[in-house]
Amino acid sequence: MTGRAATQEPQPSVLAACVALGLLVVAAAPAPAQHSYYPVRLEDPQAVYLEAMGPKGDGVSDDTAAIQAAIDRVQETVGQGIVFVPEGRYRITRTINVWPSIRLIGVGAKRPVLLLAANTPGYEDRAAENHMVFFAGSRPGTGGRGGQAGGPASAQAAARPPDANPGTFYSAMSNIDIEIGAGNAGAVGVRGTYAQHCFLAHMDFRIGPGIAGVHDTGNVMEDVRFFGGQYGIWTRTPSPGWQFMAVDAYFEGQREAAIRERAAGLTLVRPHFVRVPTAVSIDAESHDELWVKDARLEDITGPAFVISLEDNPRTQINMENAVCRRVPTFARFRESGRTVAGTGTIYEMRSFSHGLHYADMNAAGVTDTRAEAIPLRVMPPPVASDLMPLPAAQTWVNIRSLGAKGDGRSDDTEVFRRAIAAHRAIYIPSGYYVINDTLVLRPDTALIGLHPLATQIDLLDRTEAFQGVGPPKAMIEAPTGGTNIVIGLGVYTNGINPRAVAVKWMAGAGSMMNDVRLLGGHGTNNLDGTRANPYNSNRTADPDANRRWDSQYPSLWVTDGGGGTFFDIWTPSSFASAGMLVSDTATEGRVYQMSSEHHVRYEVQVRNAANWRFYALQTEEERGESGFALPLEVVDSHDLTFANFHLYRVISSYQPFPWAVKVANSRNIRFRNFHCYSNSKVSFDAAVFDETHGTEIRQREFAWLTVSGSMPAPAPPAASVVLDAGARVEKLAAGFFNISGGAVSPAGDFYFVDARWQRIHKWSEATRRVSTVNDAPLEPVNLAFDRSGNLLVVSYAGNGTVLALTPGAPMGAFTVIPPSDAAPRPGFTPVRPVGDWRIIRDSATGLPVKRDSHYVSPDGSTFIVAGRDFVTGATAWGVKSADLVRAFGLAAAKEGEPFHVTSESEVTTWRGTLGPDGNFSEWKVFANQGGEGVAVDAAGRVFLAAGHIHVYDSKGRLTEMIEVPERPTHIAFGGKDGRTLFICARSSLYGVRVKTPGR
Repeated sequence: MTGRAATQEPQPSVLAACVALGLLVVAAAPAPAQHSYYPVRLEDPQAVYLEAMGPKGDGVSDDTAAIQAAIDRVQETVGQGIVFVPEGRYRITRTINVWPSIRLIGVGAKRPVLLLAANTPGYEDRAAENHMVFFAGSRPGTGGRGGQAGGPASAQAAARPPDANPGTFYSAMSNIDIEIGAGNAGAVGVRGTYAQHCFLAHMDFRIGPGIAGVHDTGNVMEDVRFFGGQYGIWTRTPSPGWQFMAVDAYFEGQREAAIRERAAGLTLVRPHFVRVPTAVSIDAESHDELWVKDARLEDITGPAFVISLEDNPRTQINMENAVCRRVPTFARFRESGRTVAGTGTIYEMRSFSHGLHYADMNAAGVTDTRAEAIPLRVMPPPVASDLMPLPAAQTWVNIRSLGAKGDGRSDDTEVFRRAIAAHRAIYIPSGYYVINDTLVLRPDTALIGLHPLATQIDLLDRTEAFQGVGPPKAMIEAPTGGTNIVIGLGVYTNGINPRAVAVKWMAGAGSMMNDVRLLGGHGTNNLDGTRANPYNSNRTADPDANRRWDSQYPSLWVTDGGGGTFFDIWTPSSFASAGMLVSDTATEGRVYQMSSEHHVRYEVQVRNAANWRFYALQTEEERGESGFALPLEVVDSHDLTFANFHLYRVISSYQPFPWAVKVANSRNIRFRNFHCYSNSKVSFDAAVFDETHGTEIRQREFAWLTVSGSMPAPAPPAASVVLDAGARVEKLAAGFFNISGGAVSPAGDFYFVDARWQRIHKWSEATRRVSTVNDAPLEPVNLAFDRSGNLLVVSYAGNGTVLALTPGAPMGAFTVIPPSDAAPRPGFTPVRPVGDWRIIRDSATGLPVKRDSHYVSPDGSTFIVAGRDFVTGATAWGVKSADLVRAFGLAAAKEGEPFHVTSESEVTTWRGTLGPDGNFSEWKVFANQGGEGVAVDAAGRVFLAAGHIHVYDSKGRLTEMIEVPERPTHIAFGGKDGRTLFICARSSLYGVRVKTPGR
């Protein structure tokens, strides 16, 4: 899966210029064909060879059925694997469905082509988009997820199979071109909304009149070229919510934009754009984390980059080294219309950055646009690809021809050792190859597989050489300074090998690991080919108690001067202490699109290392194994870059964790585009923690931070406008697990919930003490009061459970409030959440989706507004996430006054007007900042809990920030005079006196 983008630059033409201007809707001029990446037939006894299905490959006959039959055959036999497609032009007339974990790989002296001939029925209508190749999430009729062996499916259902999804792994297409003929205005080459180890590589897309080469995609592309079409790529957030990365991609002659996208986490390395109106266009009302490195742009008639939501922290744009020729407008901001102009006919945009910037750890965040451009006399040569070419295919030796069994039982160690000693390039067909000791590579050894699930190097549990207490021992070891290549393989330490390291890498800057899976955890197969279950019945350990999580050394260990390129790596073994450790090296290293997740202590560690770049690194913490996992640790290191860094905790997480990144004794650590999030209620409390200086940044979304390693004194705080003279945030009580959901009683006392322990607590203004008022197993999450002092309790239990109880009443003395249909209730007090993970809005009105149920309090004065998802107890991924349970707190609305709602995901706070039925009639952005809690004082100032407490005036202008020792989750004004701001903050309750009471 390696290669380089084309360095041959097609010459300008009048026709191509007209296409770029949108004056003609025709295909771009033909481009020279790229070389075939796999020029010889590769033998694999488990693969399916398309020629066995009888296609013609003449560009005239309909080969659709033969191609589909080959894909079906893989699914029906081995469940996951490879279809080899020989040289030829294969005309198709309907969509080819690729089932999960199946790869289509072209072989032969020339790349095979999938051809959509002119005027193919079903592809002519632009409004009725249709796909040539569709990557599916399962095969209908097989009774389960795709990728598993099963009985033959019935004839393809009339309806499209389900899309690929966050659980679709290993699907791919490589070394096969796509060509769309005239009269196919509704055609798209590929749709693939898949997840890890899914890719498109070594492909040309001749899109002609079609919509796009690819519409909606995920994970990675490599060495791809797009000619013509309305768009080359048109995409959005990949299905797992992570980044989409393209390396060595070329775009020419698109009619509207080379790439149209929304929130794709778009990561481009060495892209080349020629004769297009726009290189990248971000959709209106959409953010993105856009990272572009070493780009070339030529003859761009409109703005090269169109940026939306320019004032929102989710908009994070960073580029380095973009060389431009005839690109008069480098960037345009969609809403404001302001532009960033180029510098002459030829110039280099050395650095372009827009978004929320932090100059250092103790600096204030500032939304800014920075552009550093210099004029050039001539275009510099293209930056060379760092994805290393494979040895000539004619030199590969097939490990099975040397006697390897690959059956998951036989010991193939000595066969591999002899092969490594005698051959440079070792091709490893599908199979599970068991070894019993370290495979030490020669400095130039290349291990070549084509499917990291179907082709594995494995340890059996309790392999003797990896037992006991001792130093780390690698399965595969790449020597110091080597130019080694390991590609398309899975490496499995299994679960009972405590000294195991999957790969120890000491090879040099010219080495490469590509499309490699460090097996263990999600998406792993047993050695008999069945899918492994990583959990016991309650997801707290492996099903086998002897297979202990966090019992092994890191899966991938780069050390002792190691470096090179690491591309498309998935490392989620919960048995390993970390997915990747980089230590004791100053050799240049590059990590592109790594998914490191589900570890118990660390995802990625960098110790005593320098000169590394991590682009599109993604981490994920699971509920069972990762409640205390640190995604990134950087110690004793310098000159590191982390760009388009995504850090996620799953929706079912309940354990708070203080930081996403910890840095110690390190300098020049550059973070560019930082996306730290969770749809649970326990996202990381801070994004970055500098242990050396004891400082942290709690803002979870930002475009720019450089940890310098020094710590200049912060500016002295300004006098507070809102706090009483001399007032300080005071800790009132501590020792809680994760408190929120508070409400103030008519007497001014503050009630709040510690949901983990099912307790409702009260802070008494009179006694200044905390007491527990209810600890019955009612699963409380949020509280409110009616006018008579009845405590309304929103519960996680059951379907749509709201209770009413009298504070201090005996256990079990409560009333269950039934839901009723929403209706206008003039004079009543509506209660709604003040925040949510994401605010779902009606596409027609732009208002939040209407809630159709009310829970009316016992005294008839107050009603809680509820949606159908709460009433029915709907779940997602096994978790209830209706706003009444997902929110950190509720608030009572007041007639004639605006109601404020904040969103964590959108990093936005809105101001709206509620009607008498508790639904919104007006809605507009109040501030481009979002968090967990909102409270409003009598002067109309809005207090927003978002890391600390941000205070805005009534017009949405930030006036000051109140610092809180812990991250606040919910805030409310209380006390007898309404001038105490109560602050729920994870383990502690705080309070501070303010000048103006709350509303």
